[in-house]
Amino acid sequence: MASSGLAARLYAGEANVNIVGRRKTWFIVAAALVVIAVGSIAIRGFSLGIEFAGGTSFSIPAKTATQTLNQVDAQNEVTKAIHSVVPGNDVQAAQKVGSGGKEQWTINAEAMTAAEAEQAKTKLVADLGVPASQVSDNQVSAAWGGQVTRQAIIGLVVFLVLVMAYLVIRFEWRMAVAALSSLLLDLILTAGVYSLVGFEVSPSTVIGFLTILGYSLYDVVVVFDKVQENTRGITAGSVRTYSEAANLAVNQTLMRSLNTGLVALLPVGGLLFIGAGLLHAGTLKDLGLVLFVGMGFGVISSIMFAAPTLTALKDSDPKIKAHNARVLARRAARSSDVAPRGERTRDANATDSDVPALASSGSAAAPTATGAPRPGARPAAKRNTNRGGRPGGSTNRPGGGGKRH
Repeated sequence: MASSGLAARLYAGEANVNIVGRRKTWFIVAAALVVIAVGSIAIRGFSLGIEFAGGTSFSIPAKTATQTLNQVDAQNEVTKAIHSVVPGNDVQAAQKVGSGGKEQWTINAEAMTAAEAEQAKTKLVADLGVPASQVSDNQVSAAWGGQVTRQAIIGLVVFLVLVMAYLVIRFEWRMAVAALSSLLLDLILTAGVYSLVGFEVSPSTVIGFLTILGYSLYDVVVVFDKVQENTRGITAGSVRTYSEAANLAVNQTLMRSLNTGLVALLPVGGLLFIGAGLLHAGTLKDLGLVLFVGMGFGVISSIMFAAPTLTALKDSDPKIKAHNARVLARRAARSSDVAPRGERTRDANATDSDVPALASSGSAAAPTATGAPRPGARPAAKRNTNRGGRPGGSTNRPGGGGKRH
C-alpha cells in the first residue's frame, strides 16, 4: 500500500521530493564526476577508431570451404598474418559485417605500407585456403577523421548558439545558461565514460553525440516550461519562495521525465545489447553506446542539475531575493503567533503551588508561563464579582461541588 501510495503521489506531482533544496549536494556530485571525467580524458585519452587514428583494415570471409570462423578465430588469423610481416602491430577486435551467407569479418590494425599489407594478405589467403578475391585490405588515412571532427565541432557550435538564442527568447537568459550547463555536463560525462571504459570512438560515435544534444535539451525545456508556469508573477504575493515553486515544478514533471527516458532507453538498449552483443554489429555498438549513456545522463541532469542551477542563478536576482525574504519573514511572524505544542502544559520550572494559583484566577484562558494564551482555550467571560456576596464569584450551594472554576 505504501509503494502504491508513493507511485500515485509521484504521478500527481504531490510526492514533494526535495530536489532543489539539496542543490549543494547535486553540485558537489556533479563537480566530482566532472573532475573524474576530465582527469580520465587528460590521462587515458580516447580509443580512436581507424577513421580517426588511421591504419589498415582487412576483410576476410566468415565461412571458408573448411571452417566457419568466429570472432576470436578471425582475429587470431589476421593477427598471425600481420605479425609475420610487422611484429608488434596492434590489431583490434574483429567486427562482423554483411548478412545472408555473405558475412565477413573486418579487423583493423595499425598503419602499414602497401607492400606490408600485400604480404599479410598473401599470408591470409594461404592460411585460410580461400581465393585472393575474398580477402581485401584498405588503407585509411587519419586526415578523413580529422575532417569529420572539425565538421562535428562546427555543427556543435552552431547548434549551441541557436539553442541559446531560442531559450533567451522563449524563457530568459538564466534558463538558457542553466540548460546549456546541463547540456555540457551530459557531453563531458559521456565522453568521460568512453575514456574510462575504452570504448572506440568512430564516426558513429560522433553522430550519437550530436543526437543526444537534442534529446537532453528536450527534457530540460519540459521542466523549465513548468517552472515558468509556476513562477509567473511570483513576486506579486506568492506564499512560496522561487526555489520552492521550482521544486514543485520538478515534482510535477518528474514522472513524465522518467517515463520519457525509460521509453527512449528501451529501444536504444535493445539496439546496443542485441545488435552489438548478440549480432556483433560494430556500427550498432558505436552508435548504441553513446546514445544509451548520453540519454541516461540527460534524464538525470535535467532533474538533478538543470533546475537547481536555475534556482541558484535566480536567487541572486534582487527581486527574487527580496521576495524570498518577505515570504520567510511572513512565515516567521505566523509561527511566532502560534504557541508551540509543548507549551500546552505548564512550564517545567513552575512549582506545584503555582497550579492552584492559576486555577483560582477564575479565567478559562489562563496564560502559560510565557504569557501567551493556552492553545485551544476559551476566552474568559465577564463575571459578577459580587455574586453570592463572595469575591471571585465562588459560592457554596447546597449539594454543590465546592469551588467552581
